[in-house]
Amino acid sequence: MTGQVTELNLGDSQLQGKFHDSNSSLFQLSSLKRLDLSNNNFSGSLIPPKFGELSSLTHLDLSNSGLSGLIPVEISHLSKLQELDLYNVNATGRIPESFGHLTSLRTLTIASCNLSGSIPKPLWNLTNIYHLDLGYNHLEGSISNFFRFGKLTELYLGNNNFDGQLEFLSFNGWGQLEQLDFSFNSLTGPIPSNLSVFSLPSLTNLGLSDNHLSGKIQEFESGTLSEVDLKQNQLQGPIPKSLLDQMSLQHLLLSYNNLSGKIASTICNVNMLQVLDLGSNNLEGAIPQCLGEISGLVILDLSNNSLSGTINTNFSIGNQLKVIKLHGNKLEGKIPRSLINCTYLEVLDLGNNELNDTFPKWLGTLLNLKILSLRSNMLHGPLKVSKNQNLFDRLQIIDASSNGFSGSLPASLFENFQAMRIIDQNVTTPGYLGDIELIYESHVSELTTKGRDLESVRVFPKNIFIDLSNNRFEGQIPSIIGDLIGLRTLNLSHNVLEGHIPVSLQNLSVLESLDLSSNKIGGGIPQQLASLTFLAVLNLSHNHLVGCIPKGKQFDTFENSSYQGNDGLRGLPFSNDCGGSGGDATTPFGLDQEEEEEEGDSAIISWKAVLMGYGCGLVIGLSIIYIMLSTQYPAWFSRMDVKLEHIIITRMKKHKKRY
Repeated sequence: MTGQVTELNLGDSQLQGKFHDSNSSLFQLSSLKRLDLSNNNFSGSLIPPKFGELSSLTHLDLSNSGLSGLIPVEISHLSKLQELDLYNVNATGRIPESFGHLTSLRTLTIASCNLSGSIPKPLWNLTNIYHLDLGYNHLEGSISNFFRFGKLTELYLGNNNFDGQLEFLSFNGWGQLEQLDFSFNSLTGPIPSNLSVFSLPSLTNLGLSDNHLSGKIQEFESGTLSEVDLKQNQLQGPIPKSLLDQMSLQHLLLSYNNLSGKIASTICNVNMLQVLDLGSNNLEGAIPQCLGEISGLVILDLSNNSLSGTINTNFSIGNQLKVIKLHGNKLEGKIPRSLINCTYLEVLDLGNNELNDTFPKWLGTLLNLKILSLRSNMLHGPLKVSKNQNLFDRLQIIDASSNGFSGSLPASLFENFQAMRIIDQNVTTPGYLGDIELIYESHVSELTTKGRDLESVRVFPKNIFIDLSNNRFEGQIPSIIGDLIGLRTLNLSHNVLEGHIPVSLQNLSVLESLDLSSNKIGGGIPQQLASLTFLAVLNLSHNHLVGCIPKGKQFDTFENSSYQGNDGLRGLPFSNDCGGSGGDATTPFGLDQEEEEEEGDSAIISWKAVLMGYGCGLVIGLSIIYIMLSTQYPAWFSRMDVKLEHIIITRMKKHKKRY
């Protein structure tokens, strides 16, 4: 019976443990043509050489099986093999040269296998192959010989170490090629005008991103393009008109290049477009008004260009937009009210522009909004939010820094931040925010966190923060902020806030960065803040804080810069020690009652002595003045008088501070 089995599918069977091949009846199936062991967990097991004994095999799938080790040369004995899939097998080593004997192969996948070295020359003998995937390895060398695979429809070489120039690569005879991926390599030089990749009639997916390619993007003759990814190169010139005429185009990613010119309104004719990423170029002019009318558009990134004018885009009802990034341009005017129609919107970044408007509280009705960046504009007025509306209840990041907002910080706004009241229990495992399936990794740029500006920040669920710094907010810090227990970063610096630091901030158990610097906050630093064990950055400088600096845990790691500009603070890291365990931070200097009484008695005695001294000094001083005037040395006396005045004032200030 074993000889009559032609197909064995054990894929997704949750098999685990060691894969034993010595006495296995599997290798006695002489008629077996198809064998699928994919998606199992044969942990620590080597790829058995005895696979080479299954001489009738035409299809072998070991992908995600847990097998590892060197790829056995015995597999090359399978002369009838048409499909070999070793995806995500930790094979290591090199591609066996003996694979050149598998001349019947039509599909070969050895991706994510940790392979190194160059592609062996015998591999060019596989002239019948139409699907070749060697991506996500450490392969190196030139790719100029791939033109020999004349029947290819899919070629994936991305995420390796291939180098060289594309001008030596010819795609003549590749009329059937549909998918080409050379991304994340070290390819250099221009994309030559005679390179027929731009005229491949069947090409649907082109990936050349994250290389060092330069020059202009040539006009495409193909009309079947679905995805074009050329981001992260040094490409120049305008966006080819032919790209904007691709009716099947779904993903267009050209960010992080040196492209120039205007965005033609013909882009709106591409009705199937889902991702438009033109960020970090030198594009100028106005944003096409019709962009918001592309019904299937999910991601719109025009950030870090030189776009100008008002945002007159009309975002139509029923649009699918989840991400809108327009930061880093020269946009002016008001925030378009049609954004209210973006009911699926999760990320809105309008930062670093010249927008002049009031706080768009109406955006709070967008039920899916998680990230809102309005930083570095000319927005002004108070942050008024109605108490009876559940606005911004899913917001995890709000950055309204460096604007002209004023008035008090409304407790009603913080009451609405329901998503910030939850601590991510899986903080050690990063995951993208929500369920946005982004082509590129960055969601929000230039978010201030942990004391430094970060560009292209990955937004994980744990990155919950509030940044309202560099405005004109006044009044007290609302204690309700202490209810936002999921906060990782809180920045209220460079405002006109006063009052005390709320003790309720002790509830922010996962807080990593707290910046209240450059305000008018008084009182002491609550000792309870010493319980914040995640706190890595603290800046309370340039306020009116007094008393003892809390001791213990994170507070023992902060330096003088965290507290400078608060003349009333004592204790570590300053040299003026509070003594004991830190004293009472709610009294100006942390003194107990006995010390205060003793200091009071000393002050009375000292002031009596001072008055007696000043009485005697007055008589002597007047005598000196008479003598100096009579001897006609007014200039000398004038200099001495100024110096004496400075000494007296300095000593009086020190004396007053001491008592």
